[in-house]
Amino acid sequence: MTTDLDKKWTFFAQFCLCLAVGLSVASVMSGFGTRWQWWGFRAGLSVLRWAAFGEIAMAVISLSCIFLPVARSSGKARVLLLAALVMSLAAASVPVRMWMIVRSVPMIHDITTDTDNPPQFDAILKLRKNALNPVAYGGQEIAGQQHKAYPDITPLVLSLSPAQAFERSLITAKNLGWKIVSRNEKKGLIEATDTTFWFGFTDDIVIRISPQDNGSRIDLRSLSRVGKSDVGTNAKRIREFLKALKNS
Repeated sequence: MTTDLDKKWTFFAQFCLCLAVGLSVASVMSGFGTRWQWWGFRAGLSVLRWAAFGEIAMAVISLSCIFLPVARSSGKARVLLLAALVMSLAAASVPVRMWMIVRSVPMIHDITTDTDNPPQFDAILKLRKNALNPVAYGGQEIAGQQHKAYPDITPLVLSLSPAQAFERSLITAKNLGWKIVSRNEKKGLIEATDTTFWFGFTDDIVIRISPQDNGSRIDLRSLSRVGKSDVGTNAKRIREFLKALKNS
C-alpha cells in the first residue's frame, strides 16, 4: 500500500532527478551557448562552474537519501534517487576533470616547439583584432613553464626536402580539420586556425618549415585568443600534428 509518506518521498525523488537533469543541461549549454555567441566565454565558464557545484550537491543529497529507511521502503523513490545520483556524477565529472587538468598544467596559452625563436604570425594577425591575449611571445618566463610542463614539445626533423615537408604539413593540417588561413611556400609558413568543439574557442597556429642538413625542420606555435590557461589544449594540438605528420 502506498502511504502519503511514500508519495512525498517519490515527489522529492522526482524533484531531485529533474534538478539533476536541469543542471546537466545547463552544463552542456554553458559551452554551446558560448560557441553560438549567446553569451561571453566568462559567463559560460561561470554557468559551468555553478552547475558543477549544484551537481555535486545533488549527488551528495541523492546518495544520502538512498540509504534512509523511508527511501528503502519506497522502490520508486529509490530508483529515482539512484538515477539522480548517476546523472549528477556524470555531469559533474566533466568540469571536475577540467579543473584537475587546470591544476596540473601551467597558466599559459602560448605553446611552441621553438621557445628561442618562435614562429611568427603574419596573415592571421588581422583575425586577432579582438583577441584578449597578445600575439607577442612571453619570453623566458613562459618558455620555462612550458619546458617544465611539456618537455616533449620539440621540433620535428624529417628527411624530406622543404618543399615535400611543406606539402605534407599542409595535408596533415587539413586532415586534422584546421582551417588554412595562409600558405607561403617561399617563406615556409602555413597559418591556420582550430576551433574547440564545446566552447568554440578559436586558437591560432603557425607552422614553419626550414631546411636542416639534408632534410627539413618543422616548428609549430599554437596560441589561444582568450583565457589565461588553455587547459593543455595547445600542447595536445601540437603533439597530435607532429605525430600525424611523422606517421604520414
